[in-house]
Amino acid sequence: MTPILTTRMANLRARMAATNTDLVAIGPSSHMLYLADLSPHGDERPVLLLISATFAGFLMPALNVDSARQHTDLPFFPWTDADGPSAALEDLLTATGITRTAPSIVLDETMRTDFALLLLDALPGATRRFTQDTVGYLRSRKDEAEYVALKKSAVLNDAAMAAGFAALKPGITEREIASTIRDFYKANGAIPEFTSVCFGPNGAFPHHHTGETQLKDGDAVLIDIGGRIYGYPSDMTRVGFYGSAPEGFGQIHSILDHAVTAAIAAAKPGVKASEIDKAARDVITSAGYGPNFLHRTGHGLGIDIHETPYITATSETVLEEGMVFSIEPGIYLQGQFGLRLEEIVIIRNGAAEILSDMPRSAVAAG
Repeated sequence: MTPILTTRMANLRARMAATNTDLVAIGPSSHMLYLADLSPHGDERPVLLLISATFAGFLMPALNVDSARQHTDLPFFPWTDADGPSAALEDLLTATGITRTAPSIVLDETMRTDFALLLLDALPGATRRFTQDTVGYLRSRKDEAEYVALKKSAVLNDAAMAAGFAALKPGITEREIASTIRDFYKANGAIPEFTSVCFGPNGAFPHHHTGETQLKDGDAVLIDIGGRIYGYPSDMTRVGFYGSAPEGFGQIHSILDHAVTAAIAAAKPGVKASEIDKAARDVITSAGYGPNFLHRTGHGLGIDIHETPYITATSETVLEEGMVFSIEPGIYLQGQFGLRLEEIVIIRNGAAEILSDMPRSAVAAG
């Protein structure tokens, strides 16, 4: 294992000890990628990474072993289609050294249900929970290498966003702008993750599906995009207009910019995530647009585009150094336009540091 993976495994075992966890069971997922740098083919054949205080190994279909061996030196317990996984799973559970009477196990909440039931059937007395206080806890606190990768990804996203706005012209479609952005990612070694391009009234739909709407003078433009490079994604929303700004655009943009600023100022170690949501929401509510802010203020970002911590009105999560999340308040005016401003921040050196270098000022095109 690499030094980073060795450290992550040691950190996980420390969390297991602190939470009285006997076994962590991970399926093919971003959790597995985080712990073992392995993302095996996912189908109906059970794949499990089991981690105890003294052992870690894989239940692995025999036909995947040779390929997977290129990525990890952890032991495999292979099984064939002819034999099925049960005997190999028994051998793996024995190797973990856990008690079989009433173990406390953590299940990867993203694994297939049939994988989880296979394990639970083999451990009928187990108490079980998901990964929030073990793997999830660790993943929400980024290390220096993750910070560097996320920063580089964000800066590339700035350039992709600029390319999208630069391509605006009368009659161009949302889909064509999205294609321009995806082409930019690919030309710069990144993988497109998502491209949401919204012209005019379409911006009032927070999850608009980019389509064939054509750009015209006076349209507001909302672009929410992300690409993946160095193993980590980016995520950012910026807004602008083509030709002349629609009535009320400047006022709404200013309110949102103040909401982002207030949330960033509130984001410090020891503060609950709900207080960040409140800081942004209070600005919008005071301006009279509370009912038009339709969603949470943010979500965590790491290997996954959406992961913990979630910045909601009810979240009890206490912010700590290394946490990375979005701050993205929006105001949506049906039939007119919708605006959202999004920054990804990391709690670093006692404050929220913005990963993007791109200003939040409205982009005037045309």
